[in-house]
Amino acid sequence: MFDKIKVRRSFDRAATTYDEAAVLQREVVKRMLERLDFITLQPNTILDVGAGTGFVAQGLRDRYKQASIIELDLSLGMLQNRSDSLPWYKRFFKSPMLVCGDAEYLPVADNSVDMLFSSLTIQWCNDLQSTLSEFMRVLKPGGLLMFTTFGPDTLKELRYSWAQVDEKGHVSPFLDMHDIGDMLLHAKMAEPVMDVETFTLTYESVNSLVTDLRAIGATNALQDRSRHLTAKSDYKKMQAAYETWRDANAKLPASYEVVYGHAWKGQAKFDSGSVNVEFD
Repeated sequence: MFDKIKVRRSFDRAATTYDEAAVLQREVVKRMLERLDFITLQPNTILDVGAGTGFVAQGLRDRYKQASIIELDLSLGMLQNRSDSLPWYKRFFKSPMLVCGDAEYLPVADNSVDMLFSSLTIQWCNDLQSTLSEFMRVLKPGGLLMFTTFGPDTLKELRYSWAQVDEKGHVSPFLDMHDIGDMLLHAKMAEPVMDVETFTLTYESVNSLVTDLRAIGATNALQDRSRHLTAKSDYKKMQAAYETWRDANAKLPASYEVVYGHAWKGQAKFDSGSVNVEFD
């Protein structure tokens, strides 16, 4: 379970450093947006859950120029520091809709959005089954859910290294792709499709990795985390354990298992004015 207050504070603090450090997050978004090339849906209203500093919304805005995009994030700091690249004259005519809220309790009306897009956010939810039901609630019939999250091999090196020190929770737990797929079915989403991709970032030192994680707000927010400062001796033990992962190029790897998923609300085929969903 996550301490949501701690999650929010971590991302608030990271708001000014996020864009520079979020190399992986931006690449995942780009690949996720490319998948929309195969989708015929032309949404009028899009909900971006976990909008951060606005990078996702800008990509959606470029693709769906007439759509209204609601940008929702748990962190007010992220929304206030959004890197909006819209020209000033476009901002004047179409101001962004920014909402500070929790993905698990969406302040959005039933059956109100054509597409719900969420990249690397739902891993922070305490009850993913309930969250997916919430997504289902706000989607219109024929609406599309597209998301990414992290799988269990994410940061496996860091998890292993801390396990050599103690049994406390230092790295967030991540759900398996198949479990998430089962949850989509349980939420009565139609035609769920899941796949996974592994990325490996490399670092000169453990300190560089930890600095990057802090810069994007990915700190330990588990409710059962230690509330005391980490002892220097424990941190050094973790560093020593992580050194066993150093590769032939003298780099330390950090693995990220990225899960991609999409599913529909309602029937496999739906046709109503602006919404036209078809399956091959």
